[in-house]
Amino acid sequence: MSEKVDKLRNIALVAHGGAGKTSLAEVMLYKAGVTNRIGRVEDGNTVMDFEPEELKRQSSVSSAFHQFDWKKNTVNLIDTPGDQNFFNDTKFSMQAAAGALVVIDAVDGIKVQTELAWDFAKDLGLPCIIFINKLDRERSDFLRTFEEAKEIFSPKPIILQLPIGSETDFKGIVDLARKRAYIYDADGKPKESDIPADMQEQVETEHEAFIENVAETDDELIERYLEGETLTNDDIKAALKKGIMTRTFVPVLCGSATANIGIDLLMDFIVGSAPSPADRGSINGTDPSGDKTIERAPDPKAPFSGFVFKTVADPYAGRLSIFRIVSGTLGADGNFYNTNKRTKERFNQLLTLAGKDQKPASGAGPGAIVAVAKLKETTTGDTLCDDNNKLMFDCIEPMPTLISYALEAKSKGEEDKIFISLTKLLEEDPGLKLDRKAETKEILLSGAGQIHIETTIEKLKRKFNVEALLNIPKVPYRETIKKKVRVQGKHKKQTGGHGQYGDCWIQMEPLARGKGFEFVDSIVGGVIPKTYIPAVEKGIKESCQKGILAGYPCIDFKVTLDDGSFHAVDSSEMAFKIAGSMAFKKASEQANPILLEPIMDVTITTPDEYMGDIMGDLNGRRGRVLGMDSAGKNQVIKAQVPMAEFLTYAPDLRSMTGGRGVYTMKFSHYDEVPAQISDKIVEEVSKNKK
Repeated sequence: MSEKVDKLRNIALVAHGGAGKTSLAEVMLYKAGVTNRIGRVEDGNTVMDFEPEELKRQSSVSSAFHQFDWKKNTVNLIDTPGDQNFFNDTKFSMQAAAGALVVIDAVDGIKVQTELAWDFAKDLGLPCIIFINKLDRERSDFLRTFEEAKEIFSPKPIILQLPIGSETDFKGIVDLARKRAYIYDADGKPKESDIPADMQEQVETEHEAFIENVAETDDELIERYLEGETLTNDDIKAALKKGIMTRTFVPVLCGSATANIGIDLLMDFIVGSAPSPADRGSINGTDPSGDKTIERAPDPKAPFSGFVFKTVADPYAGRLSIFRIVSGTLGADGNFYNTNKRTKERFNQLLTLAGKDQKPASGAGPGAIVAVAKLKETTTGDTLCDDNNKLMFDCIEPMPTLISYALEAKSKGEEDKIFISLTKLLEEDPGLKLDRKAETKEILLSGAGQIHIETTIEKLKRKFNVEALLNIPKVPYRETIKKKVRVQGKHKKQTGGHGQYGDCWIQMEPLARGKGFEFVDSIVGGVIPKTYIPAVEKGIKESCQKGILAGYPCIDFKVTLDDGSFHAVDSSEMAFKIAGSMAFKKASEQANPILLEPIMDVTITTPDEYMGDIMGDLNGRRGRVLGMDSAGKNQVIKAQVPMAEFLTYAPDLRSMTGGRGVYTMKFSHYDEVPAQISDKIVEEVSKNKK
């Protein structure tokens, strides 16, 4: 084992896209001596962003992993995506962390994805540290950003560092715990100095506030502090770590990744005060039956257990499963049991991750983030454990998909190849969904946004050499009736030998939305023999799948079979099936048929300033607003909108809100299509048939 549990730090860098997570990771790796140059996102030469899709977009689309040693500790960095299109990967990867480093842009402030990452950390009980970045940029403002964080975030942020200078004059950091200043040269090397005279008063005020906040974590400490006793550095350090661990407060550090200011102090703080897997303690699982809770401590001597939180699909190397060890140890090769798939798996080589590279490992223990290749059954979310000590850890649910596209093969006959290749990419990305729609004969790919889908199609071409075109999916309309009618369906055909004869009378009437299809047998006196009645129902069921107006399935109606006649020789099941089909078609035409469209429940979260634009846009989409709530500085709009109007909403909302609005959508019910729109749909279907 390369590291002890208490000397390990698993830190997830989380934020909205563009806050500087990858740049920060690059500087950390450089300062730790892992790399010999600082990679730049703009130059496409970073260690952490290496996929062609990331280099093209100049932003992370997948979590990357690297480790470095700093002051006799090992830090596992998890650089997560900040774009809402790829935030499922962020959510899953945060499970492997023992703490979250929340990066905030000092120019643009806190955005929606940062708040979402904060919520994920809360759900996972992850201790957090805030790093206010980009303080060397024009319009950057440390105190404004801190006040915004204080207003939005809970537990409360507390200032640990103050910047010296601002914007282009930003040159150093004041550490409030030590009351020392550090001035940085052009190469990012610090020189300890006295606190600037013009900052003395501010530093004294903030130092007192900091000590008071830290002392509040311990009753004895606050008592000593209130009695006027000076707290030692060890007192402060212990109380600071306790406050972070218990999520009593969140320390705020500052600097600039691209200017290399304050990064060494941040790294010192991570190894000194961020929790190790040992600090985080045991993780609870259940036995395979789910009846009994099993506790697993981060103990190297305990039975092995771990969970897979990410999978990378490679057409040549096979599946790469990335997992965090919870307890016990693994050697360079060996076996373990997959509880979810109920199977044993063998691995030939244990790997550690270093950006795009994987390095062989001789072994690993609790807290370690490692990978193995070519497991046969294992996928994201699976629990791996010792065969003699089985248990299962809970896995988080992926976020709901927001947008769907129909896939069309660029080359004829490659539909199956697209489906098989995409199934492999789904193992890599739990935020994707793949579906074959029988009624529209389409392959639907659903994801978090248009860019998510487009990136997946780019990966499909790069990894599996299959090209697919994206189309707007067909809306799954339905048909129904509005009036009660009674009609006869009679099928009579005379040919040489036996003829065909089936005769039925049906009443057809509308049902309430969501009631589906109901068939009632009211035949008396044997006018239709019992053996032929199921055939009538079958004929109606088959015909209703093709509708009458535009070929969409007919729903929410009741058929009562109340009369008919038969022929002792010529009647058959087939004849009555045809008679039932004829009766349905005739009744549908007379019963005032209408088109129904799917209505979606939509929840939109947006900053207050975009409310007017969004409400106006919803009205234009035939939306019906059900209510509004406040959530911090955001507004939450609940509405019902026809699916047809919402198929491409993800990019539109992004454009309206500058990427700060998010939404979720799920099916609610079917409702009648307005007459003028219904006429257009019927006309379009008829034109396509011709």
